[in-house]
Amino acid sequence: MERFRNRGLESQHIEWKSSWRDELMRHLCGFANAEGGILVIGRNDKGEPIGVEHAASLLAELPNKIRDVLGILVDVNLCAQDGVDIIEIVTPPYPNPISYKGHYYQRSGSTLQELKGAALDRFLLRHYGLTWDSVPVPGYAIRDLSSAAYARFRVLAARNGRLAPEALYDTDTGLLEKLKLTDETSLKRAAIILFHDDPSRAFSGAFVKLGYFRSDVDLIYHDEIYGDLFSQVHQTLDLLFTKYLRAAITYEHVVRVERFPVTRAAMREALLNALVHRDYAVQAPVQIRVYDDTLVIVNPATLPEGWSVSTLRSPHYSHPYNPDIAHVMFRAGEIETWGSGMHRIYSSCHSAGYPEPIIRYEAHALWLEFPFSRAYLDAVRYPNKHHRVGEVTGEVTGEVTGEVTGEVTGEV
Repeated sequence: MERFRNRGLESQHIEWKSSWRDELMRHLCGFANAEGGILVIGRNDKGEPIGVEHAASLLAELPNKIRDVLGILVDVNLCAQDGVDIIEIVTPPYPNPISYKGHYYQRSGSTLQELKGAALDRFLLRHYGLTWDSVPVPGYAIRDLSSAAYARFRVLAARNGRLAPEALYDTDTGLLEKLKLTDETSLKRAAIILFHDDPSRAFSGAFVKLGYFRSDVDLIYHDEIYGDLFSQVHQTLDLLFTKYLRAAITYEHVVRVERFPVTRAAMREALLNALVHRDYAVQAPVQIRVYDDTLVIVNPATLPEGWSVSTLRSPHYSHPYNPDIAHVMFRAGEIETWGSGMHRIYSSCHSAGYPEPIIRYEAHALWLEFPFSRAYLDAVRYPNKHHRVGEVTGEVTGEVTGEVTGEVTGEV
């Protein structure tokens, strides 16, 4: 505990209290579930030593009481400071989750936080060495999954050659076992997300919400996309490029060119990142908000420990939040596993001459914004200026309907 020896200020590892009360074991619980720390009894809020009554009896009583209530061992030390007795309770970090009266607490900065909902789910899974998508789901059987989703996966995997042929022609049960989506007699959460025709029945936020806005509060129309994960990806892309995104039409000699404000390659990669790596414990869907001049994707997310937005922007290794889901999507050829997703998004935008996407992480959500280029906005708002009347005779002899960036736009 030498790292806690600087006790001049309250911090992530130090807490002051003027007297002992049993409810202070919440703070010990918080230290045990974080990086450890010291609870100092006998200091006021300013850190001034005021002493503690019955210090000798507390010294003998507290170790056993804390052990019986929290199930942890702590060091209780008696110190003399400025002529008064101070008690320091030194709590080490524990690898297993610690609770106080059925509630879980964790020290964050200089505050104590009670863990609830999705935060508690993440905490417990992390301490037990599990990921969200690897947990078994009772009440679901292989026959409950979608035959169309199995077929779609087999087509994609066969095309990309990332799964042995014998696995592709195996039974549905054999395929799921080879993809490691079963746990003894139960399906994993990943199997439901990937292959159920409506995973939102089991996990309420497992769908995509699309909306077209005139302003942040002025919704014009919206859609919700349900289905297995493969369907969600491709149905969302189709809706975006047929209903939500308007093509700017220009002419190069006699060739009509349609340019969308976001390349399909960038949009596809961003959508896959949002759906594969999102935090499904949060009961909110992936949201895509389309405005006249920008498109924003918002998904519930938890970055790996020590990561930030700058980490995502820089070269980094692959660290999927849902490794079982990511593994299957890799086998289907939908994603790579080299941590290059963000790079491909930025590269696609740069190649098309589009503005650089803006990424931010706040309130456990990842926001990815695609600003539309000035050239695109001008072409949409003033189409006559971009129509070369002298070069068009009323007959279009050639047409480009995808992005003119060399990308493949016809995807399954």
